[in-house]
Amino acid sequence: MVTTSEEKETKGVFTLLGEPKKAVLKLSIPMIIAMTVNSLYALIDAVWVAGLGEAALASIGFVNPIFLVVMGFSNGLGAGATAIISRYIGAKDKKQADNAALHVMLLTGILTIIFTVILLLFLRPMLELIGAGSTIELSLEYGKILFLGTIFIVFSSTAYGILRAEGNVVKTTYAMGFGAVLNMVLDPIFIYTLKMGVSGAAIATVISLFSVSLLLLYWFKKDTYIKFSIKDFVYNNTLVKQILGVGLPAGMEFLIIATLSASINIILIMVAGVDGVAVYTAGWRVVMMAMVPSIAIAVSIVAVVGANFGGKKYENLKIIHNYGIKLGLIIVVIMSIAIFLLAPYISYIFAYSPESAGFRETITVFLRVTCLFYIFLPIGMSSSSIFQGVGRGLDSLFLTLIRLLILEVLFAYVLAIPLGLGQYGVWWGIVLGNLVGSGIAYGWSKRYMNRLVDKNKDL
Repeated sequence: MVTTSEEKETKGVFTLLGEPKKAVLKLSIPMIIAMTVNSLYALIDAVWVAGLGEAALASIGFVNPIFLVVMGFSNGLGAGATAIISRYIGAKDKKQADNAALHVMLLTGILTIIFTVILLLFLRPMLELIGAGSTIELSLEYGKILFLGTIFIVFSSTAYGILRAEGNVVKTTYAMGFGAVLNMVLDPIFIYTLKMGVSGAAIATVISLFSVSLLLLYWFKKDTYIKFSIKDFVYNNTLVKQILGVGLPAGMEFLIIATLSASINIILIMVAGVDGVAVYTAGWRVVMMAMVPSIAIAVSIVAVVGANFGGKKYENLKIIHNYGIKLGLIIVVIMSIAIFLLAPYISYIFAYSPESAGFRETITVFLRVTCLFYIFLPIGMSSSSIFQGVGRGLDSLFLTLIRLLILEVLFAYVLAIPLGLGQYGVWWGIVLGNLVGSGIAYGWSKRYMNRLVDKNKDL
């Protein structure tokens, strides 16, 4: 018997609406693989650029906060797509789910235009504001090319959100893997063979994202549960508000992350100079990869919560929350131990050239300190995802604001400057801020879920 494309994709929908623990696990594992591979974009760029010296490495570090803003609002829109479309799938309203996906594409075009215009006009003053200083020309060289590919950054992120909404994480894994491998191949060619330096790293990334976008467009045309048909598009202001109600706060969360990154860079410049930023830029690439399991589980939780909330299965939210945290903790504890033991060897990949060998030992210490950072991530991220899944994006935004921009920056500043611990104080400040903030998020989400279940007991 031949299985049709739509029947295949319906299995993903059945996964979302099935036993909640199995749904989280089945979505999380492919997402962990996909996002691990996708995070190689940043890691690969850093590894190859590190061979050009600390100034080049620091230059992409200064562009990173701005890139995070673009990626953040793109992922935020993708989160809005996941939450809203999965909710309609849970309510068994496919027509409205398809229409919601078309609204996501409309918003994708608008967001792309806004970011492209702003970044091309104001990139230099942005870099000056976050302290690029002596590296500003290298930062501009990298950033201008990277942001010419804004359309591919935004589209790929929102497309992934739609695929997650229908439980189709396999295609997401394939697309992310394809892009990362292509970037891995192209980076040394453009950076060293063609002698294009940091510009080459940016070109390789843009070409990779462009290729991924073409692949995603092909799949949406041929082989997905959600279908795009312009003739079926019916503009609905409520849909736009629902998508943006999750998407904008989720995007603002990444703006907060970008502001955190810029703030940390400023503090590091004050206490350790450009070398401090270079160490942080290199080491944080590893941190970002180690964060992937927690992020992937949190992203999966959004889809499963959305589907169960749409189906009015409110008691399942507690099960999803607890299981997501337990699954995340098991993975990050193992990962933290491995990174702690392997830190001297990992640091070598960022300090393999004579120009960068001087900060190998410092990167090793950074990696070991931040091992404690991962432990509390599943608690904070899984808790925030509950709010995104039910459409309460502002609650998730507020929790991220407390955890990152208030607590982590505050602790980093106090430990680094008033207490005189320098860049080591910055690292420990990030760890302590995450610990306290995750505890607040956990308590807040538990309170909300208990009230939601109690409110609907008699309905």
